[in-house]
Amino acid sequence: MSALVWISGASAGIGAALAATVPFPDARVVDISRRGGTAEHFKADLADPADWSRVAEHFAAELSTYDGDRVVFIHNAGTITPIGPAAGADPDAYTRAVLLNSAAPQVLGAAFLRASAHLTCERHLVMLSSGAATTAYSGWSSYNAGKAAVEHWVRTVGQEQPTDGCRIIAVAPGVVDTAMQSEIRSTPETDFPAVDRFHNLKTTGALTTPETAATGIWSLLARHLPNGTCTDLRTL
Repeated sequence: MSALVWISGASAGIGAALAATVPFPDARVVDISRRGGTAEHFKADLADPADWSRVAEHFAAELSTYDGDRVVFIHNAGTITPIGPAAGADPDAYTRAVLLNSAAPQVLGAAFLRASAHLTCERHLVMLSSGAATTAYSGWSSYNAGKAAVEHWVRTVGQEQPTDGCRIIAVAPGVVDTAMQSEIRSTPETDFPAVDRFHNLKTTGALTTPETAATGIWSLLARHLPNGTCTDLRTL
């Protein structure tokens, strides 16, 4: 086996495109999501902390005797919902968003590092970020904060790796034409004041396709980026 690849949220959008464009021959690809996307599906609700331990146990079991060339975990799962002022958001939906966007990447990332620590093959941990990590969009508080948390976690944990450790990066793919973008454009301006910008990106053809984003993300694994790098595909 050339690679064992996990992609969270591979049932649609960028995650599905990543699963369809894995560049390693004979790779085993596992989708971690609620709905399932690839041929092999590990069903988990990543907004539910009870499922995080199940994913951690899955990583540990699969990697305990792994002898392939490389292991990769791309954490892509996230949500923009609920959009609107934090004070007016549905409490349960907001809590799920915070758990999925902020806590799950850290907990699952740490679980992957533990499970793969004994391996001597290539190890890659890629976290999906966004321009929202550094730009505060009114109405996106849980999403903004989650992506900022992801990037600072990557910078910190990247510093912790030995020279032969896991390569950890965060990547913002740009504005990609997915269902999330449709949801953003359907939001009233009262909940998301910057909505016109995203309508303009769509009408002017400025959105990136999921396939282009996926190809760009995979290309980063061959680049000599410092461990803990946070990058934006639009700047490369």
